[in-house]
Amino acid sequence: MTLKLPIYFDNQASTPVDPRVLTAMLPYFTEHFGNPSSRSHAFGWVAEEAVERAREQVAALIGAKTPKEIVWTSGATEATNLAIKGAVEANKHGDRNHLITQKTEHKATLDTCKHLEKLGCSVTYLDVDAEGRVNPDDVRAAITDQTLLVSVMLANNEVGTVQPIAEIGRLCHERGVLFHCDAAQGVGKLPFDVEAMCVDLASISAHKIYGPKGVGALFVRNERPRVQLVAQIDGGGHERKMRSGTLNVPGIVGFGKACELCGLEMAEETRRIEALRDRLERGLFDNIDLLHVNGSRSHRLPGNLNVSFPYVEGESLMMALKDVAISSGSACTSASLEPSYVLRAMGVSDDLAHTSIRFGLGRFNTEEEVDHVVRLAIEKVRKLRDLSPLYEMAKEGIDLSKIEWNSPHHH
Repeated sequence: MTLKLPIYFDNQASTPVDPRVLTAMLPYFTEHFGNPSSRSHAFGWVAEEAVERAREQVAALIGAKTPKEIVWTSGATEATNLAIKGAVEANKHGDRNHLITQKTEHKATLDTCKHLEKLGCSVTYLDVDAEGRVNPDDVRAAITDQTLLVSVMLANNEVGTVQPIAEIGRLCHERGVLFHCDAAQGVGKLPFDVEAMCVDLASISAHKIYGPKGVGALFVRNERPRVQLVAQIDGGGHERKMRSGTLNVPGIVGFGKACELCGLEMAEETRRIEALRDRLERGLFDNIDLLHVNGSRSHRLPGNLNVSFPYVEGESLMMALKDVAISSGSACTSASLEPSYVLRAMGVSDDLAHTSIRFGLGRFNTEEEVDHVVRLAIEKVRKLRDLSPLYEMAKEGIDLSKIEWNSPHHH
């Protein structure tokens, strides 16, 4: 089997559409093109039936009690905005205007919270430990009588750390506080059950689980408690009045199929992808010294490996591995020299953060690809380190943190 270049190792950013998902979608572009809101003819009924079947497929994957708890959105970012802003607006006449989240959340959550702070909400941003995990005791301590909602993600997109969702959910329910979980990175890869984990609101996205881009969903618990949200997009009152707009039927059908496949194949796929990741990790660590895993070894996504390569700039390594799609922690969301806010919150030094690379393995990656990337990385890291006087000094056992530099030392 010949190796096809470039190699895609960025499955946390997005995934290819599974061919079985595409096959399910195709008829809904051409022959079954009706609008599910058209109640007066067969074209609309067929589309509506397809949308309702997809709702059942998504609900089944996350353990929702009823499919009507699934509200379609354009993706997890919109779902998160609807969840948090919608809950705050629904409670604006009450006395609860305090939100709790944590520092390594996705920007969709953090920026929504920042926006609400400008409108008078108070927000607590909890610290994480060195592995990127939130301590449920910190959540408990942060909850007050004013707390409306807690938002903690299932799994982190950069370092793959999985949060203790069930514990946090239980203590939210004990205190009568809503619990939102951004589950976009974890759903379909990790067992996630909104009932067992006491989750009231959950954001999910199709393009992280081998479905199409531009479609997602918000799980909105319907009883115990029945969650009230104010719509953020007004119009014809679609989606139980929570999200107006003509539904993206082919996307929704693909999302449903993607969820069904994850449900059927998750256990086996997790084992295979973890084996690939361990093979990648061993290959790198056995042949390159001083490496450092960012995140948690015991609580992480199957396909995630985030590694710092000291004495090699992440950006230079990415350039050197130009036939491999990976991402670097030095500047995830912008062209700035700020290191990743996720790594910073975990206490990773700026120097190490600048050398970090995220490898994201998925359903369609192979052992051949892993072995090729390992060989390439070994060669390129050695080349780049040969250019680094700091690496030479570190090899000789000099503690670089104790050195007095003569010139002002800036990155």
